Amino acid sequence: MQFLKDIKYSLHVAFHPFDGFWDLKYENRGKLRVALAILLGVTVMMILKRQYSGYVVNFNYPLDLNSINELKYIVFPFLLWCIANWSLTTLMDGEGKFKEIVIATGYAMLPLILLYLPNLLLSNVITLREASFYYLLESVATIWFVWLMFIGTMTVHQYTVMKTITTMLLTIVVMGVIIFLGLLFFSLIQQIVGFVYTIYQELSLRA
Repeated sequence: MQFLKDIKYSLHVAFHPFDGFWDLKYENRGKLRVALAILLGVTVMMILKRQYSGYVVNFNYPLDLNSINELKYIVFPFLLWCIANWSLTTLMDGEGKFKEIVIATGYAMLPLILLYLPNLLLSNVITLREASFYYLLESVATIWFVWLMFIGTMTVHQYTVMKTITTMLLTIVVMGVIIFLGLLFFSLIQQIVGFVYTIYQELSLRA
């Protein structure tokens, strides 16, 4: 099945990022459906992690967790990163298209599934003294993910090392700006709606 072959190739990207991301861009080996499937897998993995991690490392109260609400911690930052990166690199002579950024970002998230799953199982059998092994795997997953993001960004946009680092840092800044402008916009809309509603009430009372 072609989809399974594409999923298998995502493992090649994770372990051989230079060859893998090059093929994703120039050999058309990257598939949007695989990137979205990985995003879905990471979302499910994070929900399971928050709810079913062992009590030694889980400081959440499972009964208070809302699985749907958890989507905003994965899907929203993913989309925000892609939009911010595309907006920024368009002005910085980046060669990556929006679809390629989405695919590269999705493939880069695979280590979060590969390491979080065994870590979830480990968390239910370790003692407090052994919790350092859990946090070690957490750190490895994060570093691996950031490394793949770095290689993916550099390859997709054909940047140098320093320009890639600068772009990634600026992308985070742009994400903050987008969030700020979004909150400002919704606050303004809320005030306009409130103002219109107040006028409507006044007119209704006078009528």
